[in-house]
Amino acid sequence: MHRLLLILIALLIATPLHAAEDWSKRAAQRDVVLKDFHFGTGETMDVKVHVTTLGTPHRDAKGAIDNAVMVLHGTGGSGAQFFRPQFADELYGPGQLLDIAKWYVILPDNIGHGQSSKPSDGMRMQFPRYDYDDMVRAQQAMLTSGLGVNHLQLILGTSMGCMHAFVWGELYPGFARRLAPFACNAVAIAGRNRMWRKLSIDAIKADPLWNGGNYTQAPAQGLRTAASLGIIAGGNAWGLQTDYPTRESAEKLLASVFDGSARPDANDQLYQIDSSRNYNPAPGLAKITVPVLWINSADDFINPPELGLAQKQARLMPRARFILIPYSPLTKGHGTHTWAKFWKADLARLMASK
Repeated sequence: MHRLLLILIALLIATPLHAAEDWSKRAAQRDVVLKDFHFGTGETMDVKVHVTTLGTPHRDAKGAIDNAVMVLHGTGGSGAQFFRPQFADELYGPGQLLDIAKWYVILPDNIGHGQSSKPSDGMRMQFPRYDYDDMVRAQQAMLTSGLGVNHLQLILGTSMGCMHAFVWGELYPGFARRLAPFACNAVAIAGRNRMWRKLSIDAIKADPLWNGGNYTQAPAQGLRTAASLGIIAGGNAWGLQTDYPTRESAEKLLASVFDGSARPDANDQLYQIDSSRNYNPAPGLAKITVPVLWINSADDFINPPELGLAQKQARLMPRARFILIPYSPLTKGHGTHTWAKFWKADLARLMASK
């Protein structure tokens, strides 16, 4: 989910975003440089993967780290988004599911995102056109060569991270003992899902200021159109109607989102949205034999439940459980995935699985 959509969700929620604890103060930050990283396009370059960690690695009798879990963000996000109280306050504290006194929690910024290597660092549209396979291979190299982690107890992925969890399950079977993909489907990005993404890309490219990616001024109109599509794709219609019941209140919200204060880089956003172009784990789902907790929400425009895709595909994995969170004024549309109160009891059951 791209950055402006995350801002929208922050504006829509009733619960304050000020955590009881500032989890960022408990975190460690580092950059892992992957020398001569090979992209699927055939291009090679040094890639920086920025990673945030909470907790301390524990080693078993053989010296291997045995308490690592990784949480993967959505399109346009970063590892820092998992410090928000609706996620962190529900999971990281004493006795909680991902209690950082027990678990080593790894929060990477993916290629093209956050503080990792991305087009806006200088290469602009000359940056390699990465895809999900590249992003997952970079995550794996960051873990093994950077952090010394060769096995994960859990991969929890939200939105794009949800799709990455399926890619992980097929590219590196068994590396993660459990998978928790939240808010995605395991099919090619096609139909309406690809359409709104392609419309967002086209809007940016059609802005005269974009100039083939070599802009001197941000293509604000294109970015605004892309953000508008993201609002429609990511919102909960019931909640929006309840919270913004008049034309004036709805338009006031839009004005606050579009004030430009958190406008993303246009090239970064193009790459982020387009990186899903060849995602399609459907043919290989049977390779995923570890326990899987797959959760979507019934108010998710991006992954419409009426298609019935997840319900069918979950049966292709021998240890997968699919849950559809019911639609209500309290759910958060596509963003329901980062509100742990909706799914932490189910995650507890997954973590207890052998």
